[in-house]
Amino acid sequence: MKDPRYTVVAGACLTQFTVIGFLFSYGVFIAEFQEHLGWSRTLLSVAAALGSLAMGVMAMLGGRLSDRFGASRVLAVTGVLYGCGIVLLSGVTQPWQLLALFATLIAVGLATHDVVTLSTIARLFDKRRGIMSAVVKVGTALGQMAVPPVTAALILGLGWRQALVVLGVSAAVLLVAAALLMRAPVKERAAQNADLPGVSFAKARQSRVFWTLCLMQFLFFATLMSVPFHLPVHGMDLGLAQGMAATLLSVVGGASIVGRLTIGALSDRIGGRNTYVVCLGALILALVGLIYVSTPSILFLAVAFYGFGHGGLFVVVSPTVARYFGMRAHGAIFGAVLFSGTIGGSFGPILLGWVFDTFGSYTPGFTALAAAAALALGLACTLPRPKSA
Repeated sequence: MKDPRYTVVAGACLTQFTVIGFLFSYGVFIAEFQEHLGWSRTLLSVAAALGSLAMGVMAMLGGRLSDRFGASRVLAVTGVLYGCGIVLLSGVTQPWQLLALFATLIAVGLATHDVVTLSTIARLFDKRRGIMSAVVKVGTALGQMAVPPVTAALILGLGWRQALVVLGVSAAVLLVAAALLMRAPVKERAAQNADLPGVSFAKARQSRVFWTLCLMQFLFFATLMSVPFHLPVHGMDLGLAQGMAATLLSVVGGASIVGRLTIGALSDRIGGRNTYVVCLGALILALVGLIYVSTPSILFLAVAFYGFGHGGLFVVVSPTVARYFGMRAHGAIFGAVLFSGTIGGSFGPILLGWVFDTFGSYTPGFTALAAAAALALGLACTLPRPKSA
């Protein structure tokens, strides 16, 4: 008989594909917002930052709601709201409308796509959490690869406003379908939460490891949220056509598949600390490459390194939390670590947007992000060997 857990994996993968596919595509719309509405990159970065910050706040609530009502119900509701938010973006004429949509409807979808899906996978797979989390996050990479070029084609064929309508309706349909795939097994496991081994959320907050993970997430998440946002327009600044610049995100997606699967497998074998070191090392190399980029070939190479580290860092957190703290309060602990990241992530896009508007170059911003990643790498080296939760 087919293992029903793999149906849940498919639903989680589709959720990741849809939510992150649009998030990456937002960078393709920057030039359109600038040209047609006259908005600066700083303003457009603030919108993404608000979405990131609101995502972190809602992620903690999303984990608790999933434990109470089941992942399927939570993802169905948030998926429809997320799609509506994208559709409503097509009608914005004032900056406050853009900011409000990112801080509410769009943030709702972003808040649940990780904490609900990955906590569910961590509960269902005791021995292969790393690799199964990686399989789910491959959906993210596929979305990064597929959706931005489609978005660019929709903009060319329909105009940017109609492109947003098509994307929003498609997102809602796909996310409801994904929620249905996650329905039955999750309900059965949710009833067992009280018997799961591990420490309470209150106990975890007393641990140095918890705060180290939070600080690391704060430091490196700025890069994960800001580079994809600015990458297409940065490529156009360097002379790439819009379609070719959009493929930079596809390169990130392709490289991140390798990163996710590699890091997922390594996490099961060598633990979170060592896999964090690998991911952060790749991220630092990528940022150094972006600082000194002079030709398209170097740009694409740097982006490939970035994609590897980016993908791996989105995989390693959930199984590392499970390994240190167990599954008793995994959703709450994982959500809190993600929230710490979104605080840093909210500053990253604004920093890069402000740097470009002020200096006409992204170099100072990339330098600051590289320094933050290096500090996170140092903190990763201080993590102890996990004990049995």
